Amino acid sequence: MTSIVTATIDAAVSALRHGEIQWSRTDLAARRRLLEQIHANTAKHAQEWIETAARIKKLPLDSPLLGEEWVSGPYSLLTGAAALAESLLALEEGRSPVDGYPMRPAPGGRTAVEVFPHGMFDALLLNGFRAEVWSRPGVDAESVRARAGLGQRTPTDTGGVGVVLGAGNIFSIAPLDVLYQLYADNRVVALKLNPITDPLLPVLEKIFAPMIERGFLRLITGGPDVGSALVNHPDVDAVHITGSAVTHDAIVFGTGPQADKNRAAGTPELTKPITSELGGVSPTIVVPGRWSSADLRFQAEHLATQRLHNNGYNCVATQVAVISADWPQKERFLAELRAAIGRAPQRPDYYPGSANRVAAARQTYPQAQVIGARILIEGMTPDRHEPALHTEYFAPVLGVVELPGDPAEFLSRAVRVCNEEIEGTLGVNIIAHPGTIEKLGGRFDSAVTELRYGTIAINAWTGLGYLTARASWGAFPGHSLADIQSGIGVVHNALLIAEPERTVVRGPFRPAPRSLLHGEFSLSPKPPWFVTNRTGATTLRRLTDFAKNPGVGALPAIFASALRG
Repeated sequence: MTSIVTATIDAAVSALRHGEIQWSRTDLAARRRLLEQIHANTAKHAQEWIETAARIKKLPLDSPLLGEEWVSGPYSLLTGAAALAESLLALEEGRSPVDGYPMRPAPGGRTAVEVFPHGMFDALLLNGFRAEVWSRPGVDAESVRARAGLGQRTPTDTGGVGVVLGAGNIFSIAPLDVLYQLYADNRVVALKLNPITDPLLPVLEKIFAPMIERGFLRLITGGPDVGSALVNHPDVDAVHITGSAVTHDAIVFGTGPQADKNRAAGTPELTKPITSELGGVSPTIVVPGRWSSADLRFQAEHLATQRLHNNGYNCVATQVAVISADWPQKERFLAELRAAIGRAPQRPDYYPGSANRVAAARQTYPQAQVIGARILIEGMTPDRHEPALHTEYFAPVLGVVELPGDPAEFLSRAVRVCNEEIEGTLGVNIIAHPGTIEKLGGRFDSAVTELRYGTIAINAWTGLGYLTARASWGAFPGHSLADIQSGIGVVHNALLIAEPERTVVRGPFRPAPRSLLHGEFSLSPKPPWFVTNRTGATTLRRLTDFAKNPGVGALPAIFASALRG
């Protein structure tokens, strides 16, 4: 490590130590105003953000795929900052951040807080979608209410200096992780950008200028040497990383033979508290039922989106579809899935190592079908020796596992396989016909409860949980440093709910108007984040403009674009 790197890091951490004193003296109203300034700056520089993201991801400025950047970039930060500001206002006024949010008992002695929709605009813009945050077992509604607020309940009791090691795939991850460290954990932050996102540095400096000027945040670039020096600096108190389990373990236990010894002995090299969001192999359970041709096509596009959004470079991208071997419509669904993958727009593999990971999957599975630049692996088995169940390819590779049984038997087996045979616990999707859900009754509810995942999406994609500012985002609780899986802790969680267990998202099985024709009370057309949506970029840009300054006048243009998709 050079003396320049050492001096830069020492200066940044020293400045943050002084900034921590000022943060402890900053009252809730001033902290809320900082969030409002960040919101305004994000709105002002959103176009520059998108243009920079397009260059990083090698997309032309007229690409329909830029809708992904609008919604997972500026939109996510706008809604995250606004939701946190509402929570701060509640605390200022002596209320709990969860006051006014519907709560109900959830299975296993849990409490469910309905975090979406919240207000008229949510109900209109994503009609038919819902999201709940579930507490851990034994936590009642009053406890949820009393503990919500986390670090902002005692703002003068700060948590020191935290380091955030930023992600390189979704560009709102690092900014939202910064806000969570500042507000949930009540500590000042050094953000080390992933080198992929270094071109975004000028944009983030403008957006976070109020925090930087007051000494609450420092933005740092550089390679692994800089990251290592930061996390091991004696004046850094805690670390948060979004990335792979391999990177996490290298930080915690070191590298080479000594790392194995450290892990076996339970003696990590990094002894500071570390939280993490590490992805994994995310599954989608396709419950057999009697589907129409339109249903088969729509849900095949849904599954293709879960894999191909951002070209598969998502920590919660579906890598394994679990389907019934005894489903009479299995072959038709797989044919529609192949076709949907083929229809999805081709795109550059901007993320480092993607081509090598695709090649490795092809070598491991020579029978895999090559669809453009994508790989579909059919005929997989649910055992611990199946590489695709344990290796996060982080690339456009999708596998299909078949299990026997009627809907009830299949679902029970699928839950066991997802819980016990597949690596990771960040997110799982369930696709099921409403009639099948109704017939399964309590068995379906039990399956949802038994799944050990941080986000469970029913007829929706877990990515919507990421986009829901008030939802929690992270692995299912219970992992250890020695068996990290998808990580420890949560982020987002703008209601600042203490120790949430999971988020449960529900959506309509069919888009409007077919939903209404079949008795589903949902007005949402094909979601704009579908990779096959023709107007996704326009719709999601308009949705971001709405998040800048919500108002009824913006709705007609959003609806018109969404319906054309």
